[in-house]
Amino acid sequence: MQTKNELLYQHPLQDNYRLLRIYAWYRALLASLLFGMFSLGMAPNVLGKVYPQLYGYTVGIYTAINLLVLGRLLLSRRSPSTTLIFAICFIDIVAPTIIMHCSGGIATGIGLLVFITVAAGSIFLQGQLATLLAALACIAILVESLASGYIQRVEINPLAVGLLGVLLFVTSQLFQYLTRRILSSQQSANEQAAQAATLQKLNEMIVQRMHTGIVVIDNMGRILLYNEAAARLLFLPAQQERPSDLAFGGHPLLQSALRKWLANPGQRPQPLQLEEGSPEIQLNFARMENSGNDLVLVFVEDTRHMSQRAQQLKLASLGHLTASIAHEVRNPLGAISHAAQLLGESEDLPEADRRLAAIIQNHSLRVNRIIENVLQLSRRQASLPERRDLREWLGRFVQQYSQTHGRPVQVDVHLPAEPLPVYVDFSQLEQVLSNLCSNGLRYSEKATGKPRITLHAYRHEKLDIPCLDVIDYGEGIPEHDRQNVFEPFYTTDSSGTGLGLYIARELCLANQASLDYKRTPEGLSCFQISFPHSNKMMN
Repeated sequence: MQTKNELLYQHPLQDNYRLLRIYAWYRALLASLLFGMFSLGMAPNVLGKVYPQLYGYTVGIYTAINLLVLGRLLLSRRSPSTTLIFAICFIDIVAPTIIMHCSGGIATGIGLLVFITVAAGSIFLQGQLATLLAALACIAILVESLASGYIQRVEINPLAVGLLGVLLFVTSQLFQYLTRRILSSQQSANEQAAQAATLQKLNEMIVQRMHTGIVVIDNMGRILLYNEAAARLLFLPAQQERPSDLAFGGHPLLQSALRKWLANPGQRPQPLQLEEGSPEIQLNFARMENSGNDLVLVFVEDTRHMSQRAQQLKLASLGHLTASIAHEVRNPLGAISHAAQLLGESEDLPEADRRLAAIIQNHSLRVNRIIENVLQLSRRQASLPERRDLREWLGRFVQQYSQTHGRPVQVDVHLPAEPLPVYVDFSQLEQVLSNLCSNGLRYSEKATGKPRITLHAYRHEKLDIPCLDVIDYGEGIPEHDRQNVFEPFYTTDSSGTGLGLYIARELCLANQASLDYKRTPEGLSCFQISFPHSNKMMN
């Protein structure tokens, strides 16, 4: 365990294994070179000429220590302590000093090796320890010079010794200053890199969590990047499963939209529906400036979100309008209805006039129902969705609906084996389903003489979303009327108001679901409710 002083002088560059290993390799190679040259007699007039036996022992021990330190750094991933680094540097001062003394003193130039040790110590230690190391090097040089002059009777050059000591301190301070500057720059670079990495992760998270799909394609039409919303709306594979040659024009409608935009960038693309039952999407294209690769950015938006926002504005205006309608129409309408009722109760009224009074009464009631439906639409509160299993809720709904319908009806229910969670306002779903069931029973009875419908709940295999089909056995809606069936006040029934399906679709849009009309494979009439994915809605 490191002591308080070790922690005080610990230096961030101690964690730089590469720099430490380079220094360890230098020490091992230097010691081995000195030992090899002495053993082979390659420099007999320089190395160890004064005390050859002491030189041999010193170089041998120094080589062994350096090889052990090198092995420790190569095998261990732990950073050496400050004490160990100081001890290594201290040995690198003592050993060259002894070698210099054995070879003839300061004039041999071996003392210059101490400069490398002082410089390395100033990098790894810093502060008081680095200065202490320079002081010990100066003392070692001074002691060796005094010993050489006293024992070997070598003439001492005080100027050379003093100059060497000054250079050692200058080297220590210079390398400490440079190391501090490097550390400061390194810390600033690390902080900027960490901030950039954080911002990049934040941007990626924001892009992935957006409800708007984003796709980046190159000039060859290949998809380079897309988020989860784009994968869901365009039926693309997950990012980890994306093939390298995935093309944006894989669907004919997408290819056509891209080609039209490239031909006329100022024209806004028309909304698309890629698959039956899938949400309608709006594509918007834009070129990425300064990309260098002529990249195109595609925004994919679910039109249900836009419809929901438009609906809020529409309902706000409708609320003011219906308030005026209720005030201006209901009072005179009530008077007309009441007068027609009194007129019909008159005993002296001819039969023809009685029929006319009944007609007035019936149409007064119809106008009143229209007003009630419009008021109900304008007063509708915001949806309060919750996540529940559609199978359980649908079973209870069918039981309650059959009991409150007033007469025997046949409602067949087909449910999946696995749970089918949906995220909607179930009070509004009950209103939608009641309207669809009532219409289906009425048209089935009109065509077959039997009030019968089928409710089929399932998970769409391709879209991976919950769906609910309301199937009736009537004649269905003609092809030329399908585009108008959800328009307000449009009806083929003389007794209807034309607002039931309109309100049902508005309620579905408020829950980011969709209501569409289609024919089953058997040719039966079917209204399909496509729910949003429960997990994605909750995010």
